[in-house]
Amino acid sequence: MTELTLFNTLGRKLEPFQPLVPGEARVYICGPTVYNEVHIGNLRTFLFGDLLRRSLQHLGLRVIQVMNLTDVDDKTIQGAHKAGLSLPEYTGPFIKTFLRDLDTLHMERVEHFPKATEHIPEMIAIIETLIANGHAYETDGSVFFKIASDPTYGSLSGFDLDQARQGERVASDEYGKEDVRDFGLWKAVKPGEPSWESPWGPGRPGWHIECSAMAVTYLGEAFDLHGGGLDLVFPHHENEDAQSTAAGHPFASTWLHHGLVTAKGGEKMSKSLGNSVTVAEALQTIPPVVLRYALGAAHYRSTIEWSDLVVAEAAAAYARLETFVRNAAGSPDAPEPEGVWEAFAAAMNDDLGVSRALGVIHDAVREGNTALAAGTPVGGVFRVVRRMLGVLGLDPADWASTEGGALTP
Repeated sequence: MTELTLFNTLGRKLEPFQPLVPGEARVYICGPTVYNEVHIGNLRTFLFGDLLRRSLQHLGLRVIQVMNLTDVDDKTIQGAHKAGLSLPEYTGPFIKTFLRDLDTLHMERVEHFPKATEHIPEMIAIIETLIANGHAYETDGSVFFKIASDPTYGSLSGFDLDQARQGERVASDEYGKEDVRDFGLWKAVKPGEPSWESPWGPGRPGWHIECSAMAVTYLGEAFDLHGGGLDLVFPHHENEDAQSTAAGHPFASTWLHHGLVTAKGGEKMSKSLGNSVTVAEALQTIPPVVLRYALGAAHYRSTIEWSDLVVAEAAAAYARLETFVRNAAGSPDAPEPEGVWEAFAAAMNDDLGVSRALGVIHDAVREGNTALAAGTPVGGVFRVVRRMLGVLGLDPADWASTEGGALTP
């Protein structure tokens, strides 16, 4: 057991993190829908996943992490159709730019980046199980999860089933489901759409079943951590959890959700609202390391209202760290200051308390600068500062080995 405590959305409380397998942490972080370039709101999800990964590793855990690539859904299908391309032709370039952005921001590559289109048989198998045990039904070539069959539905998000209308038929484009609360597991093919064969006829998977199938395939029926943005708690993660547990999979022990990045005035940042800033656009004026600092300096559960001031403060803060590391690099060796690493570790073990951890780092840097000015050796401060910044992916010495923000081969 580690000393790490995390805020579990399931139960809404801080809990000690206890890996299911000693010495190992299995993690699923929701990846991008690859129909466009990633914007900085999306980027926070991936940076959060990287912070979680690095934090688990600094505790000595072996991390097995999955980040899915949603390459079949309404948005990818519509985009491919409009562009006159097949799904792989359309989504392929966006997958490449996504991976490029991860490298540019110094995020470690996770163990698995599964594509939804490559796991259709696994999805069909789960759906067949749900039908067999009475949790799903087929109608007109589509399959729906029967929410009324799950007495625990809503436990993750707090959704109240009584607030939803029950038992009514809905519009024809909902494929004839019987209850407005039910959600699609398999969608019957529409003219012009890509499709796969299934026991219920040609069609394609629903969004929620994709993640359940890929998580179980790579992490097992029970795994440690599932994370994503706060906007995914309902319906996506609620539905994932419901269909997975109904199929007999214990699924995730701990659910983690980070706050959103909003535009000016607190409006949600999204492509559909036209107020998003792509990573490529941001990097035209913001150095990659500053972008990482700006999106990672606040506690992961807080909201970030994106602004020039946020960027300016991040740039100034990182410059202080970078200047110290550069100036202290040649200083004679000395013992590490007592209690600094312990204070940093305590902050990070308290629900990934980055803000407090950065305070520890900046305090150490101030003391180091005072010692440098006095001609006192600061080799120990230099080492512990780099060690702490390494956990946050912000070690200036690592960034100095790159050119233009891209990782060297």
